Amino acid sequence: MHRISSNATLFLKIFIPTFWMVFFGAFTIAIWTVEVPYFGPIPAIWMKLGLTAFLLLGVTFFYLTLLQLKRVELDELYVYASNYYKTYRYPYHNIEKITERDMALFHIVRIHLKVPGNFGKKLTFLLDEAMFQDFLNKYPDVAVTMAELKLIGKD
Repeated sequence: MHRISSNATLFLKIFIPTFWMVFFGAFTIAIWTVEVPYFGPIPAIWMKLGLTAFLLLGVTFFYLTLLQLKRVELDELYVYASNYYKTYRYPYHNIEKITERDMALFHIVRIHLKVPGNFGKKLTFLLDEAMFQDFLNKYPDVAVTMAELKLIGKD
């Protein structure tokens, strides 16, 4: 198996959301437990509600973006997707299409499945271009299969 997802996936999926939620969660709890009428010029109730809304918006943002990232590996017959706890394999014939979006610093790739798998109908990951090209060079028949199935396209 050859990993084609970026090394940054672990950092972005696990470490950043965990540290952010722990820091702002503890800060929110601390603000709610302090009994003062004002935080500087801001009334205490507005500070508490604003910080709680900021925490909930941040958690929602991480859930919809970074926490959806998967680690993806390929071999001659299957695509393997992992959330770092469980790994599932999907045969190439179950892939409807693969789309790629260039975000300047990184490439976001989505694998759209014909039949929903254990991670849903879409698998999202950050592509490591060099590892993907290395895989295609080692297994040119997989590249031909992907081209024949017209799997790869741009978003």
